[in-house]
Amino acid sequence: MNERTARLRQESLEAVPSLSPERAQLVTAFYREHLGKHAVPVMRALAFQHLCRHKTVWIGDGELIVGERGPRPKAVPTFPELTCHSVEDLRILDSRPMTRYRVDAAMVEAYERDVIPYWRDRSLRDQIWALLPPEWLEAYDAGVFTEFMEQRAPGHTVLDGKIYTRGLRDFQEDIRRSDAALDFERDPEAGDKRAELEAMRISCDALILLAERHAQEAERQALACGPARREELLRIAAVCRRVPAQAPRDFQEALQYYWFCHQGVITELNGWDAFSPGHLDQHLLPFYRAGLKDATLTREAARELLECFFVKFNNHTAPPKVGVTAAESGTYTDFANLNLAGLLPDGSDGSNELTELLLEIVEEMHLLQPSSNVQVSRKTPDAVLRRALRVIRNGYGFPSLFNADAVVEEQLRQGKSLEDAREGGCSGCVEVGAFGKEAYILTGYFNLPKMLELALHDGVDARTGKPLGPRTGTPATFEEAMAAFEAQTRHFLDIKIRGNQLIERLYATRMPAPFLSVLTDDCIKRGQDYNAGGARYNNTFIQAVGIGTVTDSLAAIKALGPSALPELVAALDADFAGSEVLRQRLLHKAPKYGNDDPAADDVMVRVFRFLFHAVDGRPNGKGGAYRLEMLPTTCHVYFGQVCQASADGRKAGKPVSEGISPVQGADRSGPTAVLRSAGKMDHVKTGGTLLNMKFTPGLLAGEDGIDRLLHLVRGYFKMDGHHVQFNVVTAATLKEAQADPGGHRDLIVRVAGYSDYFCDLSRELQNEIIHRTEHQEF
Repeated sequence: MNERTARLRQESLEAVPSLSPERAQLVTAFYREHLGKHAVPVMRALAFQHLCRHKTVWIGDGELIVGERGPRPKAVPTFPELTCHSVEDLRILDSRPMTRYRVDAAMVEAYERDVIPYWRDRSLRDQIWALLPPEWLEAYDAGVFTEFMEQRAPGHTVLDGKIYTRGLRDFQEDIRRSDAALDFERDPEAGDKRAELEAMRISCDALILLAERHAQEAERQALACGPARREELLRIAAVCRRVPAQAPRDFQEALQYYWFCHQGVITELNGWDAFSPGHLDQHLLPFYRAGLKDATLTREAARELLECFFVKFNNHTAPPKVGVTAAESGTYTDFANLNLAGLLPDGSDGSNELTELLLEIVEEMHLLQPSSNVQVSRKTPDAVLRRALRVIRNGYGFPSLFNADAVVEEQLRQGKSLEDAREGGCSGCVEVGAFGKEAYILTGYFNLPKMLELALHDGVDARTGKPLGPRTGTPATFEEAMAAFEAQTRHFLDIKIRGNQLIERLYATRMPAPFLSVLTDDCIKRGQDYNAGGARYNNTFIQAVGIGTVTDSLAAIKALGPSALPELVAALDADFAGSEVLRQRLLHKAPKYGNDDPAADDVMVRVFRFLFHAVDGRPNGKGGAYRLEMLPTTCHVYFGQVCQASADGRKAGKPVSEGISPVQGADRSGPTAVLRSAGKMDHVKTGGTLLNMKFTPGLLAGEDGIDRLLHLVRGYFKMDGHHVQFNVVTAATLKEAQADPGGHRDLIVRVAGYSDYFCDLSRELQNEIIHRTEHQEF
């Protein structure tokens, strides 16, 4: 980093996350005046235009890439039309000990006076809760599943390369042609399509207006600056007048164009996992090489621009949930994820000189955001993978590693074209999608250990004693337990999907996203919104959590035999009180997934195959299908809290397993055994799997350690493994950080599909990471 970017980085790190009432007040005032006067898509576009016209424009001292989510860095807007915070929410967010958001008295007053009275019973979340059936609400309250879209809009969206060759004026011409082609005689939806296309056109104008306001602010600031900064600000003004209206011509314009698009998407709605630029190294390469060739750019200048770009991501704290609790820590991370290397659309290696430069920046800047991953193909040079592993060795938890060949195969199985699959990759945590062409919607987490608990108790929630699931009887054998587990799972998947269909329909009809639709093929061509099936591909994901816990529990039931099942269920009901001998037997003698033991791994494969057939291919409401994903984020902690003790020896309330990782501490045969166990899952049938591993720093010291890890990764990916990520830290260091958080503020760890500051995590999540197996040899 140079002096500029080091200072901007430090300012970003020191900025205090806060909530801003500005967006909520603007959108509330607009809805008060205009609700009912326009078609819904046009109303949403005009609201977006109103925001772009009136939101505060911020250009910080020394910035080269401009634009903030709120009126200043880490000032987070709220989205009351989706989810309206209560005054109690605001007070909790302002006072909770971790991941606190400062809330001043003016915001509380604005919410009490204007925002809450208007949006009460009008917000989409209120409408969702009013329409969901009782059985869905009961299952949700019992911790059977969660729901993403009751808090934030559909997200996990990644841009492809289209903006680097076309400006928004070009997209408006596409909109004009689609509108001219509408057939009002034969197409009964032509009127709706015209409204959606008009909304897209307005949205383009809105973002161009926001860029012009940044140009004007840059010129205003230039009047009071010295010569060097004046020149920079006038250059910023010129860039903002070029993009996003027209296609970028150079490296700075390309970065600024993307950043305006990013601003547009997260101003319009608060999509899960914000927005991501996709294959940034590939998209920027033509501008980088052209700038070097004509001497308008140097490597150092490109690096400075990229570092300024990284700071902008880190300035963007995620909008907090509603219905929060004082104990809930959450995360500030908004899950933007850079994809590096991978493949080109023609199937050749996608890594290049910018891959190396971006990895250097990731390593040196040491920021939580943006997250980064390296897409590793069999065509990826070992030198690129080694460079990524040297960054991982620092212990930041990033970049994560993905199998680019498996990612392509997964998408081909879902019916995507080969070129679209190669141009795709991963967003958010581990989700697979066709960049710039897909609406891939995550619906929430599904609690697998709860299904087994219900199976062992004839559909009764053992924690509360209330009937919850179907009466599947009291199993007397492993096969009966397995059959009951499958029956409970099918029942609650049906309930969840019925609720998801209703929620998707509400977003399609009441909360369209016309600007995001402009950026997503084939929304303009079809005249349909991103939230209504306009994208080329429309997949909906259910994230199954706890397969390690379920596998080990079922394997233990099988190993103990039928005669021991009544005693086991009684011990689980008593949380092993008086049954410690049995618990130790379950912990240390029963088969465990993650040790290359067929007695456990065969059970995992059976459970996975059942889940795949229960979920995959079921139609959603947008012409697409449901897909299975194996991802917990941090929900394995919550799911453990709503489950009684489990047959793997886990006590009540403790976290269940996360992703496809083994149960914490159960993998005792080394990292190769973990990968061999995980490799038995058919990853290609999923929409993404997450595997965490933890190594001691000494294991990766020197080039020999890097070479060994490289062969481990290559071996796992040859087994079609989807993803792997590493914490390189000792349990002792993590315990020291627990005891002295002030002395370890910069300690970053890999949580699930993202990295976070260890000291910002809840105590339960900290302990879960500490208890993950610490591999000290290969």
